[in-house]
Amino acid sequence: MDIIFIDDLRLSTLIGIYPREKAMPQTVEISLQIGVSTANAGTSDDIGDTIDYAAVVDRLRTDLAVRHFNLLEKLAEYVADLLLKDFGANWVRVSIAKLGMMRGVRRVGVVIERGFPT
Repeated sequence: MDIIFIDDLRLSTLIGIYPREKAMPQTVEISLQIGVSTANAGTSDDIGDTIDYAAVVDRLRTDLAVRHFNLLEKLAEYVADLLLKDFGANWVRVSIAKLGMMRGVRRVGVVIERGFPT
């Protein structure tokens, strides 16, 4: 299995359980490892034979701009499901962090893996 990665993508979304978090978008940092065979793309040199990371980023920007998630865990599941079902990934590792949420803590977050490595 090959891995396409996107590191330290910063997006704005409504995330959290507190009233201020539900009213004001926050920046989250997302890193993705997307397991998929890139063998065909390596031969054809055609973007249609792989997962287009620009399309992934655009979709996440669009979707997260209009959604609210109470928990980072739910947001991570949403992203994983999107990659597996809509982009055809076999396996994903999704890391999502809130930035500067607590004094003395740079990031808090969650990492999940879904799908099956081949």
